[in-house]
Order: sequence, then structure tokens, then C-alpha cells
Amino acid sequence: MKLDSVIDRRKLKKQIIFWRTSAVIVMTAFVIFLFGKFDTFRNSEHIAVLNITNIIINNPKRSIILKNVANNDLAKALIVNINSPGGTVVGGEALYLNLRDVAGKKPVVAVISDLATSAGYMVAIAADKIFARQSSITGSIGVIIQTTDITILLDKIGIKPESIKSAPLKAQPNPLEPMNDRTRSATRLVVEDIFNMFIDMVATRRKMDRQMVKKLADGRIYTGRQALKNGLIDAIGGEKEAIHWLAKTKNINKELPLRLLDFNNQQSLLEKILNQFLGKISISDRLGLDGLVSLWQPDLR
Repeated sequence: MKLDSVIDRRKLKKQIIFWRTSAVIVMTAFVIFLFGKFDTFRNSEHIAVLNITNIIINNPKRSIILKNVANNDLAKALIVNINSPGGTVVGGEALYLNLRDVAGKKPVVAVISDLATSAGYMVAIAADKIFARQSSITGSIGVIIQTTDITILLDKIGIKPESIKSAPLKAQPNPLEPMNDRTRSATRLVVEDIFNMFIDMVATRRKMDRQMVKKLADGRIYTGRQALKNGLIDAIGGEKEAIHWLAKTKNINKELPLRLLDFNNQQSLLEKILNQFLGKISISDRLGLDGLVSLWQPDLR
């Protein structure tokens, strides 16, 4: 019995080695195949696809990638899929300018998914054509600076903050100091200046009268149906309709493969794993929301 057990163990060990070796060979061949396909794909004509999701902040990696798209003759067009409540004004403006640079060399079309509000809509208007679903939410054209006065709370628990500043408006608004009329007036001037910039961008890109845009830009949101009626988007549809538009009006081959642009590909393996486990919550994006914000109902959970 002992001899039979030894023989069985040896057979089992050989089988395990065989199947492990076979698995390694198959996986290696598969990886080589994928890399071969990837290289062929990279060096063939295609339609680039950029996904803008969650909160928008300034992203230098994304800017570099879009610059490469603009200069890449193999990228025949760019589709921008947007599903974002907005973000920082600087982030939205930077992305808008990047997309306009691309649009100077090839067609750019935006597709609004569930949401493209505030800075998300600022990104959309950089495109030559904007599609949205009937039930998509867009609009919320505006800018906001928020602060909180916690001085009464601090006083109740016996804490008295004190600041030595070079001028009264330094570091204002400040939650550690009550907002006075001078601070409120200066802050409002900043908000109004950037708001006027946003209004001008919409009026220029949508070819609309500035006063009409101002009426629409009272902070409210619009469904895709309402946005189409008000001239904030061009058509109802999604990615399929966007490709059809590119083929019909820009003579882009609708059979070209779609290439997704990954501007987060510099993440370490640990970061990628953590992102998977944490539901792709980007902590740095949340902490980056400083200064002027163009945002509608952020999900900060």
C-alpha cells in the first residue's frame, strides 16, 4: 500500500507540473498576442475616446495625452464621453482649452451620459457637436465659492482664533473669521468675473446671444430634451449617433476602431489595486477641490 501511495503521489505531482507548465505557456502566448494586437492597434487609424467622469480637476497627464492626440495623424477624431457633476474652474478651463486645441486639427464630439453640469458642461462646449440622452442632466452654468463661519462654535468651546495678516482681505473668506461686507463684496467680484468668463464661453461656442445665455445661466439644471430646446446641445443620442455624425459630416470611417485614452496609466500597481477595492474613489480629487468651483451636487461619500 505504501508503494502504491508513493506511485500515486508521483503521478499526481507530474500531472500538477504538466498543467502548471501548460497554463504558463498559454498565458505567455496570450500576453504576446495581446501586445501584438495592441501595437498594431496603436499604429493604425482609429477614433480616440476620452472618458471624463466624476469630479474634474486640472490633470497635467491628461493635457499631455490630448496634445499627443492633436498631433497624431492616426487619430482621425475624438469622442469625449462625459459623466461629471463638474469640478474646479481651472480644471474645466484647462480641459476645455486642451479639447479646443484638438478640435483645431480634427473633429471633436461630446457625448453626455447621465450628467454634465457646471464644469462638466464647460468641457462639453469645447466639442464641435454635443449629443445627450433625453434624460441626461446638464446646465448648472455658474461658479461658487463656499465657506463656513465656525466662530460661534469655537467661542462656545472656549477657542479663540487669531490671525496676524498683511491686509484685511488676506485669507478671506475664512471660516475662523466672520464674513464682513468688504469680504463679501470682494469675493462676489471674483465669482462674477469667472461667471462672466463662463457666459462668454457658452455664448461663443453655442453661437447664442449673450443675454439669452445669461437667462439660461441662473444655476438651474436642464434635461437633455430641455437643453436641446434651449440650444445648449445639438442632438439627442449617444456614442453610436456620434460616430454616425462623424461619418456623415466629417467623412470619418465609422468602422475605425475606438481607442480609449488612459490618462491614469502612470498609477503604481498598489494604487490600481486600492482603486479597485475602494470603488475607484480618488482621494486626491476630493482634496483638490480648492478655490473657485463649478460643481453640481458632488458625491463626496
